[in-house]
This record gives sequence, structure tokens and C-alpha cells, in this order.
Amino acid sequence: MKITYYGHSSFELEINGKHLLVDPFISPNPKSASIDINTLKADYILLTHAHYDHIMDVDALVERTKAKIISNHEVVTYFNTNKGYEGHAMNQGGSWDFDFGRVKVVSAIHSSSFPDGTYGGNPVGFIISAEGKSIYISGDTALTMDMKLIPLFFKLDAALLPIGGNFTMDIDEAVVAADFIECDKIIGMHYDTAPYIEINHDAAKAKFSSKGKELVLLEIGDSINV
Repeated sequence: MKITYYGHSSFELEINGKHLLVDPFISPNPKSASIDINTLKADYILLTHAHYDHIMDVDALVERTKAKIISNHEVVTYFNTNKGYEGHAMNQGGSWDFDFGRVKVVSAIHSSSFPDGTYGGNPVGFIISAEGKSIYISGDTALTMDMKLIPLFFKLDAALLPIGGNFTMDIDEAVVAADFIECDKIIGMHYDTAPYIEINHDAAKAKFSSKGKELVLLEIGDSINV
């Protein structure tokens, strides 16, 4: 699996020849000005919830690529009813085999509404299993005991966790989350986009390292193979 970071909580996953975009908030993000969304490939768009900083590039991407949206029932229904976009609705606890791999939907503790105020359903996280690997995309979430269920069913090779605090769990809680999910490689997200969620990179990495974990903070546009 190749994972590319596009800023905030936006990632591209290249899996089995397919391109998956996660929570695309790229063109409105000044820190992601180097990324031209018109050059991005997308077969699927995974949305963890409906907040503006996770969906703002959906229209431009789907109109150009015809990507299928994978999200909860309310998010998929919203885009299908209002925009005519194709999607695959799921919900917490559900799994499905796609042509790139298997997706498991897990719980996240957050809120979810569209910019127009429409209810966005329960926020979710995803576990993607493919190419002999499993990765966890937590979405925006607080630290939750539900994370302890994940290693009962999956041996994670990497996890994408929010670390900025204020709206989600912070560095200290993300270190605990890494223990809960029994994962040693954490890729940070939802940090540095705004003053409320700015972090000290060196201090954050040191906290993970002290617990035998690796915190990867990708530069926008950079990739990592898992």
C-alpha cells in the first residue's frame, strides 16, 4: 500500500491498482496549495464524516473522476439524493469486499453535519485489509475504549490517527490509542492546519518513541509505503 498525504486529514491510498482518496479537503487548505486536485486519480472516496474540512473537494473530484463514495448511510444518501453521485453506504460494524480489498467500518467519537446543517450520521473509522496488510483510518475521534476491539480481529501494519487536540484526541491520547490498537507505526493527521491544532513535531515524535512507537509526520505531497 502506498499512502500519500495531502494535508489535514486528506490522504490517497494506492491499493491493488486502485486510487482511494480519504476525506478530501485540499483546495480550500492554504497549506496544501502545492497539490492540484485536477491531477489526482480517484476510483473511490472514503468519507469518515460530513464536516466541511473532510468533504469540500468531493464535488470537484467526483464530477471529474466519477469516483464511488464509501461512507455511512447518511453521507452516501446525501450525495446521491442531492448530487446524483454513486456510493456504497455502510455503517459501524459492517464489512464489504471491494475490488481493491476489504473495508471494515468501526466507531469514532465525534460529531457530523454538512455545511448546510444536514445531519451527517454517526462518524466512522475504516480498517482496510488488502495486499496482505491492514491499516486503520480512525477519522476524527476522541480516545475510546472501542479501539481495544480492533486487535482482536486485525493485526495492524499502520494507523492514521488525529493528533492535534481541541477537536480530536491530542498527542498524549494518541499514544494511548496506539497501545489500544496494538500498532507501532502511526501516521499523524488533523494537525497544524489552524492555530487550535498546531503541535510541536519533535516533542510529539519523542512521546511516541518513548513508548516504542513511531510517529510519521509526512510533508504534504510525500508518500510512504506500508
